[in-house]
Amino acid sequence: MPHRFFRLLTVVWVGSLLTIGYAVAPVLFTSLDRIAAGAVAAQLFRIEGVLGAVCGILLLVLANILIRRGSEAYRRLRWLIAGMLVCVLVGYFALQPFMNAMRIAALEAGSDVGHSAYATRFGILHGVSSLFYLIESLLGVALVWKLPASVGVVTAEQGARSAAGKVTG
Repeated sequence: MPHRFFRLLTVVWVGSLLTIGYAVAPVLFTSLDRIAAGAVAAQLFRIEGVLGAVCGILLLVLANILIRRGSEAYRRLRWLIAGMLVCVLVGYFALQPFMNAMRIAALEAGSDVGHSAYATRFGILHGVSSLFYLIESLLGVALVWKLPASVGVVTAEQGARSAAGKVTG
């Protein structure tokens, strides 16, 4: 049962990560003005950050449980999860607050952040944040790719072989 929760949390995290970052955010910026799109995107990325932190912690706990139960395939996945979790923590909980503070300060000064005194610093932080998001995305794709193919089926097949071996042996 834990391996099913592991898979579910993985696809929820990676699916939302890819959907928001590479489908929703670009559509926002092509459909809305930059200020509105930036505000909506910031909120979505904030939600994604919380979701990523929760999923990452739960996945690490589940991986440890599965490893203790003998599923060695999850041992290497912990490193991918840890890398993704570091990206979430740095990107969403270290960089995003500074970016949001600059966005708010620019709006209070009467302009958007792209045309304010904060434009250069915001651009640098946005680039670094985007890099962490890209790394998190690539690690997420690798995590989905390396998920054990069939934990329950392998166990059932091994049990059937073991029973057949006892009958024939």
